[in-house]
Amino acid sequence: MVELNDKQVKMCEESKTDFSDLNALFLNCTLKKSPEKSHTQGLIDISKAIMEKKGISVEVIRPIDHHIAFGVWGDMTEHGWDKDDWPEIYKKVQDSEILVITSPIWLGEKSSVCTQIIERLYSTSGDLNEAGQYAYYGRVGGCLITGNEDGAKHCSMNILYSLQHLGYVIPPQADSGWLGEAGPGPSYLDEGSGGPENDFTNRNTTFMTWNLMHMARMIKDAGGIPAHGNQRSEWDAGCRFDHPNPMYR
Repeated sequence: MVELNDKQVKMCEESKTDFSDLNALFLNCTLKKSPEKSHTQGLIDISKAIMEKKGISVEVIRPIDHHIAFGVWGDMTEHGWDKDDWPEIYKKVQDSEILVITSPIWLGEKSSVCTQIIERLYSTSGDLNEAGQYAYYGRVGGCLITGNEDGAKHCSMNILYSLQHLGYVIPPQADSGWLGEAGPGPSYLDEGSGGPENDFTNRNTTFMTWNLMHMARMIKDAGGIPAHGNQRSEWDAGCRFDHPNPMYR
């Protein structure tokens, strides 16, 4: 288990907020199957340790370890695939108030696994919650990126845009990343990389984690996102909320 630094420990000790009824899910979109070392996991471990120290139930999944079909339907076994583990992962997504998508960088982009996961999140984005809103409403999202080439902010922009488009709330400073020297140099967890000790990355990862926790706490305490003007079920039934009805002009 990763050891938090003194600043991170102090923040945890000083906070009196109860987060113990929250759940967080990290999807590590590495291209490496378990138990191979994942540098992205090294960055996840910092955020995970902070959350667990505050009582949050945390799970980390490597999608590469599962048989996830390609496609934009909720269950691809209904569309010609023999096996699809996404429906089980989707249940864990639905059980979590916090979702963190994480990815290495390849050719300046998020991994192919990360693209697939976002496509599969999109496949179930039409589901509705009890208030008639899209299923991801009332949840918060963030992202973590690692690599030894440029592209961390580009990957973060893409992931965070995708999450908010699906219905996730993105709090302030909801991303963090680490970039090693460009080229075939050491990666985050390699000896001498300086990654785990990097103050900029540790600060941003810490801020991201607390912002996710605070926003999830606020939304849950408020009973979710207010259900006016954003209910798909009401729109389909003909309600146009505060928009003038062109039939009566």
